[in-house]
Amino acid sequence: MSQKSFKISYPSLHPGTDKSHIKFISGSPDLAALFFEGDEAAETRRRFFVTDATVASLECMQSFISKFDDGVCGKDNLLILGSGEPYKTIESVLTIVRAAFDANYSRKDIFIGIGGGVICDITAFAASIYKRGASVQFVPTTLLAMVDASVGGKSGCDFENYKNIIGTFFPATKLFYFPDFVQYLPENQYNSGLAEAFKTALLFDKELYDFFRDNSEKINSRDSKTLEMIINKCVRAKGKIVEEDFTEQGIRATLNLGHTFGHALESLAGLGTITHGAAVAWGIGRAVELAYNMDYCLMAFRDEVFSILKAYGWETEAVPSFVKGGGFSERLITIMRTDKKNISDKIRLILCKAVTDISIEEVDEKLISSVLK
Repeated sequence: MSQKSFKISYPSLHPGTDKSHIKFISGSPDLAALFFEGDEAAETRRRFFVTDATVASLECMQSFISKFDDGVCGKDNLLILGSGEPYKTIESVLTIVRAAFDANYSRKDIFIGIGGGVICDITAFAASIYKRGASVQFVPTTLLAMVDASVGGKSGCDFENYKNIIGTFFPATKLFYFPDFVQYLPENQYNSGLAEAFKTALLFDKELYDFFRDNSEKINSRDSKTLEMIINKCVRAKGKIVEEDFTEQGIRATLNLGHTFGHALESLAGLGTITHGAAVAWGIGRAVELAYNMDYCLMAFRDEVFSILKAYGWETEAVPSFVKGGGFSERLITIMRTDKKNISDKIRLILCKAVTDISIEEVDEKLISSVLK
């Protein structure tokens, strides 16, 4: 028996854009002025705007929403979805795709997500699969979306109560940051975004970490100048890491500090029951406690991180107060085994040795269990 073979070579897939243009815009958010009166009004491509009911109801959004008659404004369209994690589903993604298809959008047109992390993630995912890829832009409206979800190109949705199992890498061509959107957030959503900002400080910015440690009153009061500084620092820090490691083959994985614990907690509690940031903050505490148990960090560092977590009202107990029923450790680890960041049959975690001193480890489940009791 004889065989002949040959190979076909392919270029690396292009993720929709080779750069993201970021604009920080001060003052009250005015999207009508941005998209219909300013520089963006000259855009010749059609724009498919996606937002959710909560954002659409904000006072600062009314001049923009009123531009649309039954979801149509000239050549542009607006789709308003339900709000929150329960809508981060493949059904929502397909709703976006279906609406764009029904309105006859082409792959050369633009999807624009206006909202928090859920809207950014599902709009980008829809754009990435629509006719094999249309452009996407973001107007993040939550602190979490500004400091984390909108930056770096991760798109996707939850699947069967598991976080972000389906998705693509598909960054936005433009991002428009209005820090004043943060003033409209309910307290739990503001606090959620702070957790991701604190995570970024722990990973990459000693100065920002010290600021979180020493200025909890100013941060908790939503001081405008303080927020502008925090958002700017976080966007720049994450942007630098994404430039180095876009598809998370190395250093970008450190951005998951607290997330393997946190995502599992979200799933265990029921997606949407607690905020993402609250779960991540709890996960940071578990990761630091685990690092201490493994002799990776000093007691003084562990204690300082825990005091900061408490200053912002984040859960620090091994078993969160809202968890019901026994067997918490076993139930959580079962979910952690399915985490998409695992690359073997062991659970992969990000551990803190000190501020900006991070390691990526595959950790024995007995050690993990020790910080969940």
